[in-house]
Amino acid sequence: MSTEALDFRTTLHVRDHCLCFAAQRAARALARRFDEAFRPLDLTNGQFSLLMSLNRPEPAAMGAIADFLGVDRTTLTANLKPLERRGLVTIAADPEDRRSRRLSLTPAGHRLLIAAVPVWQETIAAVERETGAAAQTRQALAAIARLD
Repeated sequence: MSTEALDFRTTLHVRDHCLCFAAQRAARALARRFDEAFRPLDLTNGQFSLLMSLNRPEPAAMGAIADFLGVDRTTLTANLKPLERRGLVTIAADPEDRRSRRLSLTPAGHRLLIAAVPVWQETIAAVERETGAAAQTRQALAAIARLD
């Protein structure tokens, strides 16, 4: 183990200049804000995003939803379980390929999503008012996501 110390100024420099660090802090702050807003609906921001990703005319393949959300299939499966237990989503075998699974909202899932959208709209509007430059921030984040 090295006995050299890294100067604390380096820590402060990374804190003030690292995009990854800043994005993580901002993501956690936004997640807390939306979690609090969705709490009366017994919903988290991640569950809202997952339900929203299933708001489609036809049941979606797991891989398509994982790609849409930017998560791996294992994470998606874990996140689906509580929603399935609550009767908000269904996971069914694909009729054309029994090995694949198709995901869809149940009527209860649709009702919850309908109730959650105004909460999301109010919360995102407040965040945009408080931070300004929301469109530019979304564009910059989308550009970073495309680096993957």
